[in-house]
Amino acid sequence: MPDMSAHQAMVHLVPLAKELDENKVTPGVLGFIVFAVMALAVWALMKSMNRHMKRVDFEESPEPSVGTGAGARRGE
Repeated sequence: MPDMSAHQAMVHLVPLAKELDENKVTPGVLGFIVFAVMALAVWALMKSMNRHMKRVDFEESPEPSVGTGAGARRGE
């Protein structure tokens, strides 16, 4: 059974929508809510990524010098 309060709200809002200019297209409240949720999700992901990257303890191994390469060991 559909939610009657949502149905009643739509019935009351439809006449209000006819007062708007039908040639003008706007994202409306739903567009703002979707954009805001996406922005919050990106912010949370960036915060989580920064937290995880701070935990990384990465130390590069020294690069092999030219004289200690595989060719120098074989006598080439």
